[in-house]
Amino acid sequence: MVEKQESMISADNRRQNARAMDALEEAREMPPGTPRTEALKKAGLLRRTADSQGLIFAKRGRPRK
Repeated sequence: MVEKQESMISADNRRQNARAMDALEEAREMPPGTPRTEALKKAGLLRRTADSQGLIFAKRGRPRK
């Protein structure tokens, strides 16, 4: 039962991460201007949300904050 819940959480996290990456790619393809800036901000927010719900790994060589 626990493994099933963990796999569901993992699948949800992967889906959110994929959505964030798609939003970032789409925003990067937009011409410069206010709409692109807003799209990049929203993509960053999606990315941070996906990261906060998944496992967080410390970067190699840097102390944990």
